[in-house]
Amino acid sequence: MQNIYQQISANKQRSNLIILAFVIFITGAAYTISLALNLNNSLIVGAFVLSAITSLGSYFIGDKIVLSLHGAHKADRRQYFDFYTTAENLSLAAQIPKPQLYVINSDSPNAFATGKDPQHATVCVTTGLLDKLNRTELEGVIAHELSHIQNYDTRLMTVVSLLIGGLSTLINLSYRSRLLDRDDDHRQVGNVLAIVGLVMMIFAPLIAQLIQLAISRRREFLADASAIKLTRQPSGLINALKIISADSIPFASASPATASMYISNPFAGHNLLSLFSTHPPIADRIRALESMT
Repeated sequence: MQNIYQQISANKQRSNLIILAFVIFITGAAYTISLALNLNNSLIVGAFVLSAITSLGSYFIGDKIVLSLHGAHKADRRQYFDFYTTAENLSLAAQIPKPQLYVINSDSPNAFATGKDPQHATVCVTTGLLDKLNRTELEGVIAHELSHIQNYDTRLMTVVSLLIGGLSTLINLSYRSRLLDRDDDHRQVGNVLAIVGLVMMIFAPLIAQLIQLAISRRREFLADASAIKLTRQPSGLINALKIISADSIPFASASPATASMYISNPFAGHNLLSLFSTHPPIADRIRALESMT
C-alpha cells in the first residue's frame, strides 16, 4: 500500500513517461510523413506555427470563452459562503493565490478549473454540487481543482493540444500539397516509405489522441492524490466522487470539447463518448484514494 507521497511521486513519474512517449511519437510521425512525401521544411514549420496561434489563443482567452459558454457568474461571498471560504482556506494551504470563483446554474454536480497559471486561475462549480455536498466533501472537490492549478495541468494540456494540432495541420497541408504537385519526379518515393507515410497520415492523429487521453487520465489521478495531501481527509473526496458519479442529472451546457476540464466526465453515461473518456473510471479513482487511508 502506497502512502500519499508515494502515490504522488508514482503518478508524476507515469505522467512524465507518457508525455515523453507522446513527444517522441509526434516528432517521429511528423518526420516520417515529411520524409515519405518529400515535404518542404517550411511546410512543417508552418503547420506548427498555425497550431501554435490557435493553441495560444485558447491558452490566453480560453477560460473566458468556457465561462461564457456555460453562463457562469461570479460567486458572491455571502451567497456561496462555504464555497468562497473553502477556496480561500485551501489556497492558503496550497500557497497559491485564491482563484476567481464562478458558479453555473445546473442541478448536475460538477466542477472544473481553468486559467493559464496560479495567478490567472478560475474554479467553477455548479449549484448542484454546492447543494448536494457537505463542507468536507466540497473541500475534497475544491482541493482537486486547486491541485490542477498548482500542477499547471492547464498549461500542460495546452502544449499537448499544440502538438496534436500541429500534426493534424501538417497532415492536412501535406495532403493538399501532394494533390497540387503535378511533378512526377517529386512524387516518386520508395514504395515501403510511401506506405509507411500513408499509414502515419491515417493513424497518427488517432494514436496521438489516445496518448492525449492517457495524459489527461494520469493527471486526474495526480490531482486526486494531491487533493488528499492538501486536505488530509481522503473521505471527503471519496464521498464526493461517489455522490457525483451516482447523480443522473445531465449537465446540459457541457460539451465533449471541454469534458477534460471537469472533476467527473459529464458524458460518463454515454457509451460512445465514454470510449474516448478524458477521465479514469470513478471506481478506479476511489480505489486509489482508499489505498491511501
